[in-house]
Amino acid sequence: MKIKIFISSVQKEVADERRAVADFIRNDPLLRRFFTVFLFEELPASDRRADSAYLSEVESAAVYVGLFGNEYGSEDKKGLSPTESEFDYATAHGKVRLIFVKGANDNIRHPKMRALIVKAGDQLIRRRFTAVPDLIADLYASLVDYLEQSGKLRTRPFDAAACANATFTDISRTKLADFLARAQAERGYPIGPKTSIIKALTHLNLLDGDHPSHAAILLFGKQPQRFLLSSEVKCMHFHGTEIRKPIPSYHIYKGTVFELVNQALDFVMSKINRTVGTRALGPQAPVEYELPREAVAEAIVNAVAHRDYTSNASVQVMLFADRLEVWNPGELHPPLTLESLSQPHPSIPANPLIAESLYLTKYIEKAGSGTLDMIALCKEAGLPEPRFRQSGGQFIQVLERVGAKSQPESRPESGPSRDQVGTKLGLSPEEVVPILSFCSTATAIQDFQREFKWTNRTKFRNKFINPLLREGLLEMTIPDKPNSRLQKYRLTAKGKKLLETLKK
Repeated sequence: MKIKIFISSVQKEVADERRAVADFIRNDPLLRRFFTVFLFEELPASDRRADSAYLSEVESAAVYVGLFGNEYGSEDKKGLSPTESEFDYATAHGKVRLIFVKGANDNIRHPKMRALIVKAGDQLIRRRFTAVPDLIADLYASLVDYLEQSGKLRTRPFDAAACANATFTDISRTKLADFLARAQAERGYPIGPKTSIIKALTHLNLLDGDHPSHAAILLFGKQPQRFLLSSEVKCMHFHGTEIRKPIPSYHIYKGTVFELVNQALDFVMSKINRTVGTRALGPQAPVEYELPREAVAEAIVNAVAHRDYTSNASVQVMLFADRLEVWNPGELHPPLTLESLSQPHPSIPANPLIAESLYLTKYIEKAGSGTLDMIALCKEAGLPEPRFRQSGGQFIQVLERVGAKSQPESRPESGPSRDQVGTKLGLSPEEVVPILSFCSTATAIQDFQREFKWTNRTKFRNKFINPLLREGLLEMTIPDKPNSRLQKYRLTAKGKKLLETLKK
């Protein structure tokens, strides 16, 4: 029989958090085995007083989860809000109470809400949260602890379980202090870089008894791969569109979760095409990449944060001539589907404790928005939407490097017709002719921009130049140095033939 959790009922200001908590518990692979969730708004209409209905549900629940905000709520004849009545009822009936307070500024709260928070603090340990990711991580740790203490869970989840043979000497004081400084600056985290290792790990729920958890070692370990070999990231660069040996560039990166993300991101960004603008608008010359840096970072962070760390496989970052693929061990947790990733969806992290630390340092920005951000960034850069798929226990993210809307087809020997151009390039003849004509002499990218009045260099390159290069209609004047500031583009024999055909 599942354990019933009652989530405090009617505060509108925490309605989104209440729904997010309920969705997380119902869909987490571990928690859904043990718990069922009650939300007041899911009760069917009935001939019962609302206050008696929710107090009856509190009585039948084993765990009371209170989410306290700034508002106090409507008061009954005794001057009590539903939230305080529920808390008092749970207390009187000996329920396990888990209290989470939204925000750190108590001065803006209703006086009675401040008094309720103080009352709760006199009886139990409260946790404060600012956003959904840290609320979910704290609740996850609390519910796992409840399962352990009640004897229902003999083995902790991977990220919360003790890392075998690891001790506090395996935690880097410098890495932890750097993290706390950034978390304090980015999210207003309440403890700073001078906090002791034990206190900091306790505050982050990264201890299993008296031992550092797997998450603690992955986040702040001196040598994480000493304990978790497969946590490394493998980065490969192929000049073609298929996996073929020998691999021109192959690196295996080791380190903490943060270091793995940074190293893999630098690998990709150093290999893709980029352009450097002028200092006309400031002292720093702008740099534009063919793939948005933020989208690449999001794909890598997703892989490192949400992978299955019990797998012997590693995250793989593979850069091909036409695309970037990021593979990580693990599959989507229900109710998430491949289709739902392109729509607003809940955050269901595979490793909530790791995800929380990434959120605190802004590696992860908002719950459930990572894939949506990737899609938006690629669209803004004039690129196709990222693609997602699952294969052989791996979750795969694909970012296209070119702006063509469809894959090239085989050309008939007589050459393409006017109508075929749009199919092959994703461009109309009216767009192709002026560009090819303009390349009768070697032309720099900035000359294209001026001629065709495009302000965004990356979008212009992805939409026009890259497809024409890929089809062999244009060529670089300095092919060995694609990122050279002196790079220009000119017509090939194939391009001249097509231009003549289109003009006819």
